[in-house]
Amino acid sequence: MSVNQQIKIFTGDATRYLTEEIVKNYGIPLGESSVVRFSDGEFEPRFDESVRGVNVYIVQSTFMPSDNLMELLLLIDAAKRASARQVTAVIPYFGFARQDRKEKSRVSIGAKLMANLLTIAGVDRIITMDLHASQIQGFFDVPVDHLYASGIFIPYLLEQNIPDLLIAAPDMGGTKRAKAYAKLLNAELAICHKTRTQANVVDSMEIIGSVEGKNVIIVDDMIDTAGTITMAADLVMQNGAKSVRALATHAVCSGPAWERIDKSAISELLVTDTIPHPQCSKKTTFLSCAPFFADAITKIFNNESVSTTFIAM
Repeated sequence: MSVNQQIKIFTGDATRYLTEEIVKNYGIPLGESSVVRFSDGEFEPRFDESVRGVNVYIVQSTFMPSDNLMELLLLIDAAKRASARQVTAVIPYFGFARQDRKEKSRVSIGAKLMANLLTIAGVDRIITMDLHASQIQGFFDVPVDHLYASGIFIPYLLEQNIPDLLIAAPDMGGTKRAKAYAKLLNAELAICHKTRTQANVVDSMEIIGSVEGKNVIIVDDMIDTAGTITMAADLVMQNGAKSVRALATHAVCSGPAWERIDKSAISELLVTDTIPHPQCSKKTTFLSCAPFFADAITKIFNNESVSTTFIAM
């Protein structure tokens, strides 16, 4: 059996567009799988080729998370029952990651439950990108390769050669990430401090640091309703910035997000394709993470260090 025959890459329905690019970069055909759907909404994913003794990689983001997560779990279970040698879940966007701790009484820790479900299903390894909270890696009892999209964004931004550059964090939680980008780009740093009384609603915001005369890039891991990032963009422009761009790994972009982005001061929004968006703002620039994941799979399969390739945060 050749090296390429020892590894097969399959996709869930939600991430087929991305997996097709990953296998193209890796240099093997996409594994054959299908999903049978029943009239009551139940579905049955299946492999349409043998996976016995093979290292199986299943690519599936868990945006709009419930059905996509269930499909991933069923595919992992099917691979284990079909005698796959090892099963790796490649989860470009890890849903439920915001539920990483108990901030109030009588709530679940969804990220931990998701880790438990994947482990019980039989996964041997996880590959993911820019978790909302890095400590989620510790929720698993299997290896987690946590990749950083800075390896995609930094080369693009360096090519743009933007003068008077300043990196801004949209909230206090994003300070570490923004500081890492500022260091890598040799740029200044500012922080937007926000207060909110409920999820997805920002009550007020103020800037810590000067943005006057700067070309600002607001850096975040994800954009959901875009309330925070558009408020931050408008605020930095009101405080004398020359221009403002935004950057986020995961474009969840639910509800009024795209409309808010269109109406905001943001001149360009940089995101990866961990989540598909057939319709989006004209301001959006998508950078593919497919070569990134293909390279990671190659290194992991060959027992090589992943950290030598990717820029850590």
